[in-house]
Amino acid sequence: MDSFLFCLILTFAIALGGKDQLILAQFTDAIGRTYALLAAAALCALISAAVMVYSSGLIAGVMPPRAAHMLVAFALAIAAFELFWPKQVKPMKEPTRSIIAIGAVVLARQIGDAARFVVFAFAVEANYPVTALIGGTLGGIAAVALGWALGLARLEKLPLRPIRIAMGLCLILAAVVIGLNARYTFL
Repeated sequence: MDSFLFCLILTFAIALGGKDQLILAQFTDAIGRTYALLAAAALCALISAAVMVYSSGLIAGVMPPRAAHMLVAFALAIAAFELFWPKQVKPMKEPTRSIIAIGAVVLARQIGDAARFVVFAFAVEANYPVTALIGGTLGGIAAVALGWALGLARLEKLPLRPIRIAMGLCLILAAVVIGLNARYTFL
């Protein structure tokens, strides 16, 4: 249950103002708020979380529990640094109307981002990695649905930069505490 809640909250929080959300918001402004676009983005969130959980299964059996805790600490630190990095999307030169092409772009962004690495780390640590899959999928869907619902013009009006910096500071603190706890020197 912990991995479900952590993956749900962290995936949404890290993806808030992230590239996948901004790209989907930009496409929503360009081609309109279609349900096919939202369904493609939701499918991308499911696929990216499933790839991370499957990948975690390849190493989960050989990783000791303390190393899995340290992996979570590293994932949170990487996510914090990604939150500190300013995000901007380049304006589209010629908008595509292909849902498959848009889905490929969103999926490529999601596979390589820190939110999915957090899902990977929590799935390694979890007794039931399916809970990390469900949490990561729902968090990812919530993030892209927000971008789809608001569009880029309204999304950029939100104070995303200060929110991302505050969340990054919280994740650095959590990474330090979890890392020290994994080394048995704290708590």
